[in-house]
Amino acid sequence: MSPSADRFPTATQTLRTRVVMGGIFAGALIALALSVVFSWSDGITGGAGGGTGKLSPAAEEAFHSPPGSCLTWDNPDASDAHKVACTQLHLFEVTTLVDIGAQFPAGAPVPSLDQWQQIAQQKCTADVKPYLGHKLDPYGKLTTNLLRPTPSQWDDGDRQLRCGLQWAGPGGKLLPTTGPAKDQDQSLVFEPGTCLALLGKGVGDPIDCTKPHSYEIIATLDLKTKFKEGYPSQDDQKAWLDTECTKASADYTGGADLDAKKLVLTWDLREQESWDAGSTKVNCKVASALPDKSGLQAVTGSIKAAPGGPDGGRPQDGGPPSDGGPPSDGGGGPATSNSAPPSNSAAPSNSAAPSTKPSS
Repeated sequence: MSPSADRFPTATQTLRTRVVMGGIFAGALIALALSVVFSWSDGITGGAGGGTGKLSPAAEEAFHSPPGSCLTWDNPDASDAHKVACTQLHLFEVTTLVDIGAQFPAGAPVPSLDQWQQIAQQKCTADVKPYLGHKLDPYGKLTTNLLRPTPSQWDDGDRQLRCGLQWAGPGGKLLPTTGPAKDQDQSLVFEPGTCLALLGKGVGDPIDCTKPHSYEIIATLDLKTKFKEGYPSQDDQKAWLDTECTKASADYTGGADLDAKKLVLTWDLREQESWDAGSTKVNCKVASALPDKSGLQAVTGSIKAAPGGPDGGRPQDGGPPSDGGPPSDGGGGPATSNSAPPSNSAAPSNSAAPSTKPSS
């Protein structure tokens, strides 16, 4: 076992689980990150606010999109929501239509936030497998969500919902994907060079590596290149990844001494359910553990070696990684760990909510 992994033997699984669960719960922010899109006048607390809920023609078309449609937007309130081809970057893919008129007839009050979350759980999971043609990875990057009517649409008797799939980061931000969901690899991985924000002692959304962060992704490996005969036990995964992630770290950092930088090399592990859904890729990553191993502490700067330079050089310049990873602006120096999270750590965009993914 590598020295770095041995220094942190009990926390690897804990932190891995924390990342996975953070992605699930924050990714469900359901009421919904997307419901806010089409009800921005009354906010996330759902249904009590006033406002006209008037949509632009493009947003109106997006809200009434049929299954198979992909939607995106740029504005924080999604007021510019519109349909795009699924081969383009998008934030939401409509999977099925649901009518809740029998449960909420004319004159019924708008559901509360808790009710919207229950509706999303009950209505938006059953049809995912038929839509995809295969299982939804309960620990993967895609989560279910719904689009709900605006207050004015609700008052006019509109009870039709759009269930769909999205990728929400560990801190709740929706991340773009490319291609129809049925063709996407559901493995919850980020492009090498991606850094994830620090939220308390845990993990947030992609952030520039020049800012204080939790993990820096150094490599993506496919377990199936080694384990071709079926799901490998997590002990077998650990043994292989210990060797392969150590090699990847040397390549990425130019042979940097992680111990000297007070950094820990770790990696993801895959559950049986993920493997069965085709999610076989994992990330190798580095972080700095708190002294009591209760979580992570802030690291500033990338550990990626500059071309032809020593370890810890500035990140390479380049365009944004695919699937929502942050672009590298070439700034920052050697990675350093701090004794406490920064005061300006990114916060989740919405309140946490139960996941709409099926339980494992």
